[in-house]
Amino acid sequence: MATVVKTYFEEAPAAETVEVSIVMPCLNEAATVARCIAKARAALSWNHLRGEIIVADNGSTDGSPKIAARMNARVVHVRPSGYGNALMGGIRAARGELIVMGDSDDSYDFTSIMPFVERLRGGHDVVLGNRFRGGIRRGAMPWLHRTLGNPFLTGCARALFSVPVGDIYCGLRGFRKSAYERMELRATGMEFAAEMVIKGTQMGLNIAEIPVVLRPDGRSRPSHLRTWRDGFRTLRLMLELGQGTTSGARRADRVVNKPAVLNP
Repeated sequence: MATVVKTYFEEAPAAETVEVSIVMPCLNEAATVARCIAKARAALSWNHLRGEIIVADNGSTDGSPKIAARMNARVVHVRPSGYGNALMGGIRAARGELIVMGDSDDSYDFTSIMPFVERLRGGHDVVLGNRFRGGIRRGAMPWLHRTLGNPFLTGCARALFSVPVGDIYCGLRGFRKSAYERMELRATGMEFAAEMVIKGTQMGLNIAEIPVVLRPDGRSRPSHLRTWRDGFRTLRLMLELGQGTTSGARRADRVVNKPAVLNP
């Protein structure tokens, strides 16, 4: 039986058309979510973008949703847990055709989203950041991930699927919502990022890559990323997609394409 992502939120006023939706997955980010929202709001203002900021909360217990609400972000509550689930719930609630997603731990600078928007306006379907080209500040990425994990998994994706990027796991990226809906992504965890790149390549979408800087995050809790578990899940995903199967849609750790939306 497939798992259904349950999402509920208060609908924002629809008086103004939204072009850009900034979506931030959130799980216990009370120390940083306000800074991320402030930077995202500054980017919208400085660049005269018609946009919205969505915080997709995935069960925080530290007050993150209240902080986000006080910052006038749209708070979307998503169940069950999982990085992919949080993003799918937030993206489903988004009103903009152009979506920029990024982590709410302050490791990415949301004031620098305009290159993503410009590429999407120019006709690209998916625009990924590349941290290896933009720069990884000291302490921003564990040595194992930087020298082995990410290069290995990206290399597998390039060899097996000819993905046109050098950093499949970068959390700062942009895409057209219409392209996202065509991809029908189903991964519930961290492998969601890889699934987007691989399926986009398989579908012949127009994919671009731009350098981004990764900074040490401001969190006061351990990382949600689990090196070996998430690496294995990504490899399993690649095997499924390489075989051209849809078995993942029937697994209990996958989700249906259209999450249920419930009003509180």
